[in-house]
Amino acid sequence: MSLYPILLALHSLTRWLVLLSLIYAIYRSYSGWRQDKPFSKFDNSVRHITVTIAHIQLVLGVWLYFISPITNYFLANFKTAVHERQIRFFGMEHVTVMLVAIVLITIGSAKAKRKPTDQLKYKTMAVWYTVAMVLIISSVPWQFSPLISRPYFRWF
Repeated sequence: MSLYPILLALHSLTRWLVLLSLIYAIYRSYSGWRQDKPFSKFDNSVRHITVTIAHIQLVLGVWLYFISPITNYFLANFKTAVHERQIRFFGMEHVTVMLVAIVLITIGSAKAKRKPTDQLKYKTMAVWYTVAMVLIISSVPWQFSPLISRPYFRWF
């Protein structure tokens, strides 16, 4: 069996872990910030776990990018492939937006960790993670998308 379908399935599954962890981290951030709660060890763990899951997804995605027949075609035939919507999406748009989103999650996590007050930690996480979430949602190939459609789950 080829490694490609395995990585594709893992990348598909991990997408849901990224989304769930981000949603939960954003929820904890906004509620802690608005309700003036102390930034607990649990909140710090949520911050750390969220960025770790995002980094795992990044590693899977980069690995997948370099073995994918879609991106191999895109890179080998750039002048024509850039005009093919689905090929361009995976070859250029998806990877770029997702890289930016993971950089934002990473920066947000690092900045939040170093903030001097609990409220600034929550606020920093809330803002950076929310912006990253918007980018991620905009670039996931959702099954319902008229632009690029993929199943909610990929299996081997």
